Formats: sequence, structure tokens, C-alpha cells
Amino acid sequence: MSNIRKQKILIVDDSEMNRSILVDMLENEYETLEAEDGLQAVAVLQNHSAEISLVLLDIVMPKLDGFGVLEVMSQRRWIEATPVIMISAENNPSRIDQAFEMGITDFISRPFDAQIVHRRVKNTILLYAKQKDLENLVAEQIYEKQQNSALMVDILSHIVEFRNGESGMHVLHVRTLTELLLRRLMEKTDRYGLTSDDVASMGMASALHDIGKISIDEKILNKPGKLTQEEFAIMKTHSIIGAQMLESLPVYQGERVVKFAYAICRWHHERYDGRGYPDGLKGDEIPIAAQTVALADVYDALTSKRVYKPPFTHEKAVEMIVNGECGTFNPLLLECLADIADSLQEEMAPKEHTGPSKAELESVMQDMSRHQELSASNRTLQLLEHERMKYSFFAAMSKEVQFEYTVSPPMVSLNSFGAKWLGLEDVIMDPLHDQRVRGLADESDWRTMLDMLEHTTPDHPVVSYECRLMHENKPRWFRFIMQTVWEGDEPPQMTGTIGKAVDIHEMRTNLESLERMASYDGLTDLLNLTSARKQIEARMKTHPDSNFALAFFDLDHFKDANNTYGHAFGNHVLAHVADLLRQNVRGGDIAARVGGDEFIIFLEYQQELEAIIRRIYGSISGGDFQGFTISMSMGVAATELVEPVFNSLLKAADQALYAVKQSGRGRFQFYDRSLRSLETAGDSYADQSLSPIESQEEEGQA
Repeated sequence: MSNIRKQKILIVDDSEMNRSILVDMLENEYETLEAEDGLQAVAVLQNHSAEISLVLLDIVMPKLDGFGVLEVMSQRRWIEATPVIMISAENNPSRIDQAFEMGITDFISRPFDAQIVHRRVKNTILLYAKQKDLENLVAEQIYEKQQNSALMVDILSHIVEFRNGESGMHVLHVRTLTELLLRRLMEKTDRYGLTSDDVASMGMASALHDIGKISIDEKILNKPGKLTQEEFAIMKTHSIIGAQMLESLPVYQGERVVKFAYAICRWHHERYDGRGYPDGLKGDEIPIAAQTVALADVYDALTSKRVYKPPFTHEKAVEMIVNGECGTFNPLLLECLADIADSLQEEMAPKEHTGPSKAELESVMQDMSRHQELSASNRTLQLLEHERMKYSFFAAMSKEVQFEYTVSPPMVSLNSFGAKWLGLEDVIMDPLHDQRVRGLADESDWRTMLDMLEHTTPDHPVVSYECRLMHENKPRWFRFIMQTVWEGDEPPQMTGTIGKAVDIHEMRTNLESLERMASYDGLTDLLNLTSARKQIEARMKTHPDSNFALAFFDLDHFKDANNTYGHAFGNHVLAHVADLLRQNVRGGDIAARVGGDEFIIFLEYQQELEAIIRRIYGSISGGDFQGFTISMSMGVAATELVEPVFNSLLKAADQALYAVKQSGRGRFQFYDRSLRSLETAGDSYADQSLSPIESQEEEGQA
């Protein structure tokens, strides 16, 4: 038993830990191969697909993901013989459906159980082995049935030929040559819409081409000399008689072979120029089956011994036919005859039947596969999409064309955004010779980039280059950042390139957007507390002799707005207050949302600070917003009394605000030294590095 060869399983996962776990689970019973990304998997399959019994495939991988591997396996028809079990921690049902549609047999969610993995692997391999055995058995039965049918036709036609005094090989020769000519005709043109089934049926039907001779007198059939006109007229009737015999069959009239046989019997003596019999058809009025059998019949008649002549050589027969000495034939068929002339004698040599060849069985199995679908059980598995969804989301948000190129096999895979933006497929084979890819940039830019990549080394694999890419017939400037991938040590070989192309304008816009998102409050579009603090500290540092004030306010009874109208309404109130604030502060003032319903205003003043505060306060407080009265309480601290440090100003303003709340709300108050003893919530701002006051959520929106 120890000499029994283990079945091979290919494990494809970019995580070495995941591969190691699977190897530990399976190595006692199976031989395992490993690939750390999709491109390596394709390379392994390219060299060993016939030896691999199963592929365990991850979804999210660098260079080429699991779906890319499935696409390549489908393109190269590996997936028809090699089952795939997908193993992933992702859980989107649509992606599971996509994976099954692309041909996987099963799916196992991660983290996985050793028993489940082992059982699923064993069941899948056994299922495919049994399926393959069944396909071979059915193919052999179909082949045997076809051979038995052909045998009966051959026996019947041989009886006719025996009566005709011919060699007995004529039927076989005509059938062989008919199929050879028709296959070559299929390769040359689709003019006749031929299929492999048509060729096989026409070949079988060709054996009946002279069945009508069974009614002709043997003296005429076997006359060694030239026939008289009367005898020839009788001889010519065999084509109509054969057709009538088939037409009078009580059954099988709808069978393909019978239909072809009728056309062959009746019209295989017609000629392309219309000078044949019995109906004087010409050109493609003559069915292609009859045209082909006519040519095969003439060739074999020339190269075979007859009672009235010796055989001609193969070369002489082809020459006579091509020169028109035996009637006129379809020029395309004459080309086919010339194409196969060199191998014709070998193909027509007698062969002992030893059963179906591997090629014949594969042909039958391919025909079977066209008429059936292999279905996999649709398990209610939920863990498939999470990581890929995140990857796709961030790639789309970044608006980058991300790509991976592999030298062997030569192909490039694009992220979803990149493929859609460029109008290409996710995976493109042989991209360096794909005109759609080459047309995206100037040829000089492609040459420059390729030259830069060729001059990289394992120690210096990264290059960048800026050029224009065409998008919707308009050029846009992109920055390519690429890294070559190297493998091996003596010497290392460059196996591919990974990289991205970034729209330079979009990149700048994104950076500005990110900077703004980091500095501004998402709801009100005011500065957040951290950014406001930085700007305020910078202003006080650059203008140490100026007078500054900080106003800290919140909305009165804001909790009532939330409880009465809902938090969505509360958000609209906050946005409305922020708009009023923007409209009424001066250009040099700094306004920010602290958190919840709390805001600050930082301003520089020369004189009459109270007038400035009164104007701002009056422009916001007292108004109406959709039935809710805007009222606010405000505390103000100035550097005349407070150290010009942000924390000190905010703490003092918070103490003044607390005093307002203690006395009934709905007004503003300036900080003075009498408020120092008040213990207020404002102490927490300085102590907690100015994080928003989450403890006061009941007073506002988080």
C-alpha cells in the first residue's frame, strides 16, 4: 500500500499560516502543492493540471485573486477536469453565487474545522473520480453504439459492393475520405454551417451511396467492357432507386443519417457544372454531403482495381481530378483534397479496430458536455465577501488603477475600478500585444516604462513615471508607481510587476479632501476642536501683543428638540446655527464646533469687545427654526484677564458659561476673577486635552 501514488492537491492562499494549517490536515493522505498567489497557481496548473486532483483556492490574494484564477481555468478548460473548493472568510451571498457560476464545486468558510475540510476534500475528489469514470463509461457506450450502427451500415453496403464485384474496401475508403474532406472544409470556411455531428453522420451515410445498385442486373454491374447507351441508362437509375428505397422506409425518416443518406444516394453523381445526373443540379444546389461523396467516390474509383481497368496511382488520381478529367467539382473541395493529399494514403490505409482511442473518447465526452450542466449543491454558507468588499471599496474610493502583471503566463489583472475606468476586462491575457491596452498611452511612453522596468533590480525594484492615459478619448495625466517582482537566487528572475496609476488631478483633490475631512466637523462643516486649537495657538503665537477673546456657547433646551422632533431634526438645528455663525463672524475670526450643541468663537479685538459679542449673540439667539426657538447661553473670556493660552481661555469661558446657566440661561457673560471658585464642567476640557464632552450627550448630538 505504501507504493500507491497519492493524489495531488494544490493549495492557493497568500497566507503562509493558512497554507500550513491545510497541509497539516491533508498531508497524511494527499500530496500537497502550494501557491502563495493566483499567478503562481496558474503557473502550477499550466505545468501540472493533468496531475492535480483538487484545488483549494482563496479569494483575496495579491497579483491575481481567486476569481482571476477561476477565469483562467475556465479559459483554458482546466476547470472541466479539476475541481475547485473555495476557502475564504468572506460572506457575501452574491460573491458565493459568482464563485459557483464560475465553476467551483464547494465552499468552506474560514476558520475551518479539520474534519470538515478532510471530508469535503475526500468527497469532492471521489465525486469527480466517479463522474469521470461515468463519463468514460457513457462515452464508450455511445462510441460502441455508433460503431455498431456504422458496422451494420457497412455490412449492408458491403453486400452491395460484393454483388458489384468490387474490392470490399470501397465503402470504407469513401467514408474515410468523405470525413477527411468535410473536416478540412470546416476548417477553411463556415459557408456550409457544418458541425462535428454533421461530419460523423455524413460519413456514416456515405456508406449507402450506391445502395440502389442492388436492383441493377449483375451483367451490367460487372461488365468488363464499355457499357452501351441502354446499359448506361439502366446503370444511372441506381441513384434514384437508392433514394426511393430510403424514402420508402416506414420509420426513421426524421433521422439525420437517413436524411443525409437520401441526399447522397440521389445526387452523388451530380456535377458542379450541372452536367451530372439524375436532376442536372449545379453548384451549391447539390447538397454538400453529396458533393463530397461524389469526389471521394471518384478518387477511390480511380485508385482501385476494377473489372474494366487497373488502378491509378494516388498522385495521378489527384492530378486527373484537379485537371477536370473526371468532371467538375466544387473548387473549395478541390482545395481540401490538395490540402490533405500528402497524408491521404496513410489515413486510408486499413487499420485494425482495437476500440476507441483516447482522442475519440474525448471527442464524444466534449459533445456530451455541450448538452449537460454539472450542478454543485448550493450550501447556505455565509462567510465569503468581507475582505474582498473592503478591498474593492478602498480601491474604488482611492480612484486608482491598480494592476498586477505576470510574465508567465503573460497577463495583467486590474482592480474593479481600474477595469471599469479603462473599459477593459479584469484579466487580460498577453497585454503587451493587446491593441486596446497599447492604445491607452503613447507608444513612446510604453517604451520608456518598459525600459525603466527592465533596468530595475531586486534591490531597487520601484520606479515611477508620469504620462497621459486616454479616458473617453480625452488625455489625463497619471502617475505610475510600479514595483517589479523577483524570484530565485542564482540569478533572480523578474516574474512580474505590481503597481498603480493615479490620476494626478484626482490625487491632489483627494489629498485636499482628506485634509479637510481631518480638520472639519462633518455635520456643520465648521472646524473641529483639534484644528481650531492649532489655528488659535498659532494666531496667539504670531501676534503676542494683540487682544484676543474666546466665546464658548451652547443651545438652551436642545434636548427638548431631540426628544420632541427626533435627532435628525436636532442635526438640522445644529447645521442652521453653524450657518448663522459663519454669516456673522468676521473674516479673521475662528469658529468651531466643540461637540454636541457646543461651539466656540475666537476673535481679535481692538476695543468694545462687548459690542462685537452682543452683535454675534443677537444674530443667532432668539430666532426660529421650523417651530423651535433658538436660544443660547454664552461665556466669554478675554486675554485682558486670562493668560493668553488656549486651555486657560477655554476654561475661563466655560466658567462664565456655567455662571449663566446657574442664573437662568438665555444670555452671555464675561469672565471675571470672581468666577474662579466655580467648579464647572469646563475643567474637564483642559484636563482631557480638549476631547468633546461625551458626558453631556443628553444636551446635544454626539
